[in-house]
Amino acid sequence: MMNALKGKAFAIIVPLVAILFGFLAGALIMLLSGTNPITGYGALISGIVGTPYDFGETLQRMTPLIFSGLAVAFAFRTGLLNIGVEGQLIVGWFTSVYVGLAIEAPMVIHLPLAIVAGAVAGALWGFVPGLLKARFQVHEVIVTIMMNYIAMHVTNSLIRTYLLDSGQRTSFINPTASLESPFLSELTQFSRLHWGFFVAAAACVLMWFILWKTRKGFELRSVGYNKNASLYAGMSVNSNIILSMSVSGAFAGAGGAMVGLGTYQYANILPSFTNIGFDGIAVALLGGSTSVGIFLSSFLFGGLQQGANMMQSQAGVAPELVEIIIALIIFFVASSYVIRWALGRLQSRKEEK
Repeated sequence: MMNALKGKAFAIIVPLVAILFGFLAGALIMLLSGTNPITGYGALISGIVGTPYDFGETLQRMTPLIFSGLAVAFAFRTGLLNIGVEGQLIVGWFTSVYVGLAIEAPMVIHLPLAIVAGAVAGALWGFVPGLLKARFQVHEVIVTIMMNYIAMHVTNSLIRTYLLDSGQRTSFINPTASLESPFLSELTQFSRLHWGFFVAAAACVLMWFILWKTRKGFELRSVGYNKNASLYAGMSVNSNIILSMSVSGAFAGAGGAMVGLGTYQYANILPSFTNIGFDGIAVALLGGSTSVGIFLSSFLFGGLQQGANMMQSQAGVAPELVEIIIALIIFFVASSYVIRWALGRLQSRKEEK
């Protein structure tokens, strides 16, 4: 019982300490560059919650980050490393927009169909590395990384060949497939906040329910903890690996749908990765791969991205500083787990003696 309490306390304290150290290091960098840290961080906070517009944009930015964080966390909870969330998000974005363009139906049918289409596309993109891992023991990290590039270039080619409308993008989706909310936009001084934020919050609950309240979730976690014991208990290790990567991909694909149906309302030719999927790794790590933690960490990362421009305009701080702070936060989080592992090894050796 005491060990469990210590583990929970550690899971809460570590991210907070990492965030504190990250901001302290950022303050030191600002001092060395001749900038007042108080002014810089004041501008950052103002850019996050200073006006209803800024707050709405922060929530809009955190929406796809929630999904990418959930995708990474779901795979990690089941013993897998899904580094292909970026590619799964891209194909989900493209597929949801295609359904939003190609189909005409009432909103009650069209909008859920477009979101599901994005999730299914992401699930299929996750199914491939899951299958290769289960059948041929091909490491999922290698496959998912390579599939990120395939996703970006294939979707770019499809848009360029079949769907290009104006400049480097498709036409706008039909209104019946849009997550746009005039009410939320007006409430936040015409920010891009849309209904996808509430879909993302519901997805957090969904991941928690699947993993901790269902029999299949127990199997998935068991396979991640110990494949041999799970096999001995009669569980199908291979099918659970495939299912885990598919569900992880579905979360990522749904995140892409939030971008395509909510933020932009179209798909465009990507000159490079969106980085939303890669940021999901940091979100999941800082959030301890828990639903509540991911929701909170995505707010932090979304806020940092939103407030970076205000830091530059009001305090003269380069927006790259935010990237440095994010990197330092993740560094301190990762370091803490290494330290805990080392302490655990030392403790076990003492007990053996």
